[in-house]
This record gives sequence, structure tokens and C-alpha cells, in this order.
Amino acid sequence: MGLTILVGNVPVPRSLRNRFYLIFHPMAKQSAGLLMYRLRSQTLEVLLVHPGGPFWRKRDLGVWTIPKGLVEAGEDLFHTACREFTEETSLIPQAPFLELPEIKQSSKRVKAWAFEGDCDPTQVFSNKFTMEWPPKSGQIQEFPEVDRAAWFLPAAAKRHMLKAQLPLLESLRSQLRALPLQWE
Repeated sequence: MGLTILVGNVPVPRSLRNRFYLIFHPMAKQSAGLLMYRLRSQTLEVLLVHPGGPFWRKRDLGVWTIPKGLVEAGEDLFHTACREFTEETSLIPQAPFLELPEIKQSSKRVKAWAFEGDCDPTQVFSNKFTMEWPPKSGQIQEFPEVDRAAWFLPAAAKRHMLKAQLPLLESLRSQLRALPLQWE
């Protein structure tokens, strides 16, 4: 027995349900970000950030991400990617940029670009956010959006990254394939 969708008291025919969903459900949120990479002794490394806040404190594998954030109304995707990268790392991205594919991450779409750069990840700092913590305590605490950054070889990045973002790493590797690199 299937689900019956009603508009008022009238059932929506199966043939129109996908259109109904698109009309009456909000679109996925759009995020944009940058993946910084470096080449050390012909070996690829990527910079990933660990989310800050109490929910992520004890989690490591599968939670690191590229620096990214939500696109504000009317904002250009690339501009958002650069702004969010700077807000989350305190670094200024430098051209040239490689376009990466848009991915779906949970309920949002993420558009990304990659660029070559270098930094000391211990010097990375991010903006902060506030939230009630502990829950239902009435206490508002401040946390960094990103609590640390690190360089990863591709194999380690695959273990540490959000699974939804792995296509970004694969696209970067594919675009750099022509270079004489060591991949692990």
C-alpha cells in the first residue's frame, strides 16, 4: 500500500507526485567551499578542517570537511566559497582555481573549487558561533566553527572526510592525474 498525498481532500495522482514534491517542498540549501591542496616531494596533500563545538569534540573519522558554508541570498557561489574559506581558516585563497563538481551532502548541495596553497595548520583560526550548552541549561557558550585543520594524504583524507565529500577529492585527483605525483 503506497502513501497517499492529499491537496485539500483530493489525492495527488502518482504521475504528479514528483512535481508536487518540487512545488511544495523547499529546495535544498546551497553551500560552497574550497579545497586547498599542496604538492610536497611530488606527493598530494589536502587541507581539511574539523568542525568545532561540543557535538564534534570526540569524533574524528568521517567528520572532517573542506571549508565551506551557506550561500547568502543573491551571493555568487564562488564568492561564498572564498568568503567561507577565509572565515573558517583565516587564510586568503589564491588563483588559479580548479572547478570541482557539485555534490549532495545531506539536505544541501555543495559547489566547490580547489586551489594550490600552503599553510601551517596550527596557525589556522576560525570565526565563532554561540549556542546553548549544555542543552536546556540556559547557558550560552561560544565555540569556534573550526577547531583544527590538518594536511592529509589522499588515503588518510578518505578515512577522515565526510563520505559525501569524497567525490571532491576524486575530482581533484583526476584533474591532477597528468602530473607526475605519488598518490599515497
